[in-house]
Amino acid sequence: MSHEDMEHDHRDVERTFAALPPAHGRGFAGTWWGQAWLKALEDTALDTQQLKAGRRLARAGAVGAVSVRPGRITAVVQDSDRTTHRADVLLEELDGEQWDRFLDMAVERARHVAALLDREMPPHLVEDAAAAGIELLPGLGDLEPECDCDAWDHCGHTAALCYQVARLLDQDPFVLLLMRGRGERALLDDLQTRSTRRIEAPSEPDGVDAVEAYRSGDILPPLPPPPELPPEAGTPPSLDTDTPPPAGVDPAPLRHLAARTAVEAHRLLARALRFDAEELLTEGELTVEQDAVRLSVRGPGKAVADRLADGSARDREGLARATRAWCLGGVAALSVLEEEWAVTGETLARARAALESAWDEDERPSLRAKGNRWTVVGTPAQLRLGQDGRWWPYRKERGRWMPAGAACQDPATALASMEAAGGAEPA
Repeated sequence: MSHEDMEHDHRDVERTFAALPPAHGRGFAGTWWGQAWLKALEDTALDTQQLKAGRRLARAGAVGAVSVRPGRITAVVQDSDRTTHRADVLLEELDGEQWDRFLDMAVERARHVAALLDREMPPHLVEDAAAAGIELLPGLGDLEPECDCDAWDHCGHTAALCYQVARLLDQDPFVLLLMRGRGERALLDDLQTRSTRRIEAPSEPDGVDAVEAYRSGDILPPLPPPPELPPEAGTPPSLDTDTPPPAGVDPAPLRHLAARTAVEAHRLLARALRFDAEELLTEGELTVEQDAVRLSVRGPGKAVADRLADGSARDREGLARATRAWCLGGVAALSVLEEEWAVTGETLARARAALESAWDEDERPSLRAKGNRWTVVGTPAQLRLGQDGRWWPYRKERGRWMPAGAACQDPATALASMEAAGGAEPA
């Protein structure tokens, strides 16, 4: 063996990783195999206070360079009082027969080798190895601590070392394979040799066994937790640049459209994350007229508002009323504003029953009905019945009926919400 080969062999059975910077504000394991490593630690340690101490030390960057060898990882860890301790964590190596079974299994499934070369640890590889009787990831009690602080269980120093190694595993799963007894170069050389023999040997038809394919659907890693909903929609990028817009392009409508798109994206994200966000749209595609009303929310400039009014087939005053309705209930509120329909049959019977039971007899207001609209006699107040059976309060302002609140199942509540808002003109 040449001197160069001896140096490669030495590097292959021992790797030293420089001390990592502090990990403030981030987790120690982003990959599922890094999380499995930490689970083995946290399930084994008997003293949770030592685990917390280890996390603090690791986050503070108190773990020095980490040496990884077959069966052992080592680092010097500095305590908060600046004393240092050598911490070791032991992990049982695979024997020769186990490595043979693992390598034969990996060669049979080319995707395993490809994933390792991409520095990934696919769940299929771990599951297939387990089926062959080989546990790659540590389990309960597999991470054995040794520290010169003389702790008999995992102490803060060995815990800090394990948390730091989780970060190394995220970057390179070959670190785990080295701990199990085989360095990267030797492992890849052996895989190459076995792959060559397999190619030269008579091969079976390509494909995956149906049972194996069906079984693999249950061994995918869990999905990460959903992100938190931002408190409000983001701010679109600014269009104010030194470059003038191309001919025929008006920046003002683009700015408004980008802002409304951000608001709609926030609403859709809220619904996807199952937050109790106000639903402004019903399912289904909006008409051009409805979408023009949606885009008019939050006061676009005059030029944009004029274009939206044209697109909504309304004048500016009509668009303002429609926008006010939209803000109270989306498509349903817009329909109640603009559509008058005859209430008949069972729907009329339910509406009358709701009005009869909403107030005590001596408190019931005098109502005059026309279609789906009940006007309170002698007042500027009105109740409108929606197609979904909800009641919408309306108030007459400057001679026009205007939406005055959100829908309610109870007509008395709807009317009371309008009266509480105040501001109605005299009858």
